[in-house]
Amino acid sequence: MLLRTIAGLVVSAGLLAGCNYQPVPEPALSGNDVKLLEKAATAPVEPQFERYMVDDTSGEAPGTIIINGHEHFLYYILPDKKAIRYGVATGDEAAGWTGTATIGRMAEWPHWMPPADMLERWPHLKPTAMAGGLPGGPDNPLGARGLYLYQNGRDTLYRIHGTNEPEEIGRSVSSGCIRMRNIDVIDLYKRVKVGTKVIVV
Repeated sequence: MLLRTIAGLVVSAGLLAGCNYQPVPEPALSGNDVKLLEKAATAPVEPQFERYMVDDTSGEAPGTIIINGHEHFLYYILPDKKAIRYGVATGDEAAGWTGTATIGRMAEWPHWMPPADMLERWPHLKPTAMAGGLPGGPDNPLGARGLYLYQNGRDTLYRIHGTNEPEEIGRSVSSGCIRMRNIDVIDLYKRVKVGTKVIVV
C-alpha cells in the first residue's frame, strides 16, 4: 500500500503542471485568528506551493493525510478521488521522519517548549526552556495550529504545525516537523480530528 501511495503522489504532483487543479477558498477565521494573523510574519510562496485541489490516485481512504517530504507537499484525501494539496517545509535529510501515525492531540495557537535534542544542538534556546517555553502567538515557531503525531498511543514529538518563518515553505529546513503556512494549517485543522491517519513518506 505504501508503494502504491508513493506512486500516486508522483502522479498527483505532476498534475499541477497539466493545470488539472483548482484553488481552495480561504478558511473562515475566528476573531482571535484575525487579530494574531495581522501580527504574524507573511511571505510569498512559489505558485506550486499554494493550496490546491488535485486528483488523487493514492488509494488511501478519505480523511487520510499523506506527506511527501521530498516534494514538500501535504495531501488531505477527499472523497471522489480528490485531495487538497498544501505546500510544506520538512525536515532535512538528517532530521526527517517517515512512517505512519495518527493525530493524537490538536491545539490552536499552541505553546512551544524546545525539545531536549534541539537544546543540545542549539544551546541558545535554553533560556527559553528555563522560562517555561513560549506562549502561543504570532512569534511562536508552532504558528496558528499544532497537530501532534502519535504512534501506539505515544507522542512521537513530531508535529504538523504553522510557522513564524513562512519564507521556508517548499524547503527542507525543519528539525523533522512539518511546517505549513498559518492560513493553510488553519484550513487543515478544520478538516481533521483526533485519530486522523497520517502517512509520511
